[in-house]
Amino acid sequence: MVHFWTMKLEDLTGYCGQSVAIIGGTFDPVHHGHLVLAERAREHYDLDLVLFMPNRLSPLKEEDEVTTGEDRYIMVELAVADNPHFVVCRHELEQPGPSYSIDTIRVVRKVLPGDKQILFVTGADAILELLDWREPEAILDEAQVVTALRPGFDREMISSALGEERASRIDILDMPAVGICSTDIRRRVSRGQSIRYLTPAAVIGYIYKRGLYGASPSGRSATH
Repeated sequence: MVHFWTMKLEDLTGYCGQSVAIIGGTFDPVHHGHLVLAERAREHYDLDLVLFMPNRLSPLKEEDEVTTGEDRYIMVELAVADNPHFVVCRHELEQPGPSYSIDTIRVVRKVLPGDKQILFVTGADAILELLDWREPEAILDEAQVVTALRPGFDREMISSALGEERASRIDILDMPAVGICSTDIRRRVSRGQSIRYLTPAAVIGYIYKRGLYGASPSGRSATH
């Protein structure tokens, strides 16, 4: 398989695997929880390709709450560069307005050859908000939604939020407990606290080089 750290959706026209996984999100910043979830899905479903899809703007967030798309995109590139099965796509970043998962799933379906399965991988926090997304029933119909529980979450919480029938259509992966969230990383950086081991070293270096989340060069030593 030819590995593109960055790819266009049109490149999927020649894809020979049986399934493609999309892991979308704001990735502000990307962290080891995202990477462990993606790798667990790759292994469980025997995937050749996991497509990281940073969004331009979540419909559930204000634009001024989110780091620039270019910075978030570069951080994902840095995070996945050592995994030949992980690639990053700019599709949602290049679309006007908010990013809707169902639109991306349908575009991927159009360019995929044959009748290949689309997996949509997301964290437990996001799953609980699924009914607030555009066309949640269509998402469940047109892709196999996959998540993994993190500390403090269980299957009953998903059933309570979505209803038993919808919850039954979501695959839940077993994976190591990784209690990491982007909000905590941003908060720790702003306070000058260490984020070592929460996100790849290359991402940490980029955060401090760019001064993201209130980072200052003088505080960089606390992260390494």
